[in-house]
Amino acid sequence: MIGAKNTLDTILVKAPHRREVFSEQELEDFARCADPVTGPMYFMDNFFYIQHPTRGKMRYHPYEYQRRLITTYHDYRYSISLMPRQTGKSTSAAGYLLWYAMFVPDSTILIAAHKYTGAQEIMQRIRFAYELCPNHIRAGATSYNKGSLEFDNGSRIVSATTTENTGRGMSISLLYADEFAFVRPTIAKEFWTSISPTLATGGKAIITSTPNSDEDQFAYIWKGANKTEDDYGNPRENGLGVNGFRAFRAYWNEHPDRDEQWANEQRAQLGEERFRREMDCEFVINDETLISPIKLMDLEGTEPMHKTGQVRWYRPIRRECIYVVALDPSLGTGGDPAAIQVFEADTTEQVAEWRHNRTDIPNQIRILADIVREINTVVQDNKRIYYSVENNTIGEAALISIAEYGEDRIQGYFLSDNSTTGSTGRRWRKGFNTTPKAKITACNKFKVLVESNRMKLHSRPLVSELKTFVANGTSYAAKPGETDDLVMAVLLAVRMMLLLQSYHIELDSHLKDHGDTVIEPMPFISVMR
Repeated sequence: MIGAKNTLDTILVKAPHRREVFSEQELEDFARCADPVTGPMYFMDNFFYIQHPTRGKMRYHPYEYQRRLITTYHDYRYSISLMPRQTGKSTSAAGYLLWYAMFVPDSTILIAAHKYTGAQEIMQRIRFAYELCPNHIRAGATSYNKGSLEFDNGSRIVSATTTENTGRGMSISLLYADEFAFVRPTIAKEFWTSISPTLATGGKAIITSTPNSDEDQFAYIWKGANKTEDDYGNPRENGLGVNGFRAFRAYWNEHPDRDEQWANEQRAQLGEERFRREMDCEFVINDETLISPIKLMDLEGTEPMHKTGQVRWYRPIRRECIYVVALDPSLGTGGDPAAIQVFEADTTEQVAEWRHNRTDIPNQIRILADIVREINTVVQDNKRIYYSVENNTIGEAALISIAEYGEDRIQGYFLSDNSTTGSTGRRWRKGFNTTPKAKITACNKFKVLVESNRMKLHSRPLVSELKTFVANGTSYAAKPGETDDLVMAVLLAVRMMLLLQSYHIELDSHLKDHGDTVIEPMPFISVMR
């Protein structure tokens, strides 16, 4: 029986299993709504009504970014959306969930919100839209309550507060998790652990939120969805993250009613930090990162200009410049990746990058040699191209591979740190040895260069690593489960450039800090009598 309790409710709710006669236009409308590809957009464009805060009842006409959002909901099994406050993410979801329930029979849709009022608010939007939907479009309701709806096509919508056990035991066709970043972290983690097996049989998941902490379950899924590179650091063809989620991002200025004046007013009311979190959708970084959180928020990275094999080139090679090529080697057995960074020493700007975790050490040296060779085709001066490797542990194998490859075949100068000399002054290991002192010195210089805008980074994978490169005791390292090989290769490049200051005084303008400037003593004037 329908759960309506008065005459008004029975008018607003369509009775189940009714025989009806439809016109040709009505049949066409129904068929277009039922189309498995274009149906959601047609339904929401023509039959979905909302309650606007100031304009009252109105038909929903999605903005361009909302169309992309709805398409993401529909086209991908798992999607996660990062959106500013009051940009229609819950309203768009309500329309899509209503369409799904009415046009995908025998579906079980679970709405999980961080608060009871949030779940009820979404259900109210769905009920409002359903009651204004014409009879030839909507399904008949067999149960109609504040917390759940059931239709005569076998589908149902259930709402609940997000807890550790929400959805456990249900066979879910579609999960919608609203404002997931604001669910208490321990509950969110347990909820996702509990709900994931129920989706394993083919269910869809839609997660939306504004950001909160960078440590919560939402942030964890968002980061995984944005890891869209393969083992070489190149984009995956399907655009999915390593966790199978499709990431969607919207910006406050995509809303046609919001401009800089609106933004300035909001900044004045909320403060800069809250505005950047709730409107710019920037995660609050709780860890002590090497690069300041505000600077990390501004670093975005760019697409490579071109690729040579798996090497990503961000800037053209210039004949008059000095180049450093730094290799942080690895075993190449599928664990930590090996990484190569190329910088223009004159401007401390990133030029190229390579990374892979299954390339053995001899081939890492071959790739380094190929990069040096490509630079030299333009520079045509071996003495302006410097390369080196970290010689700790695995680096010993890299030194052997360089010797076997033939140092004379690499068209540059093999740069080594003076700290690798023995007590007799005789050099016993080439390359750079990374001691705790050397690492923290390079970290400090790197931090100053980036935060003072003297070092320009282009690589998105590198920027991603920097966001998880955090304080670890008296030094810095990747957070557990993350990698820092791209960062370590950059630190080696920084050490190489600092060493080159002794040979190329023209590098001082970019590398020297104010604190590095030597202050000459006041002149002493002696008057002879």
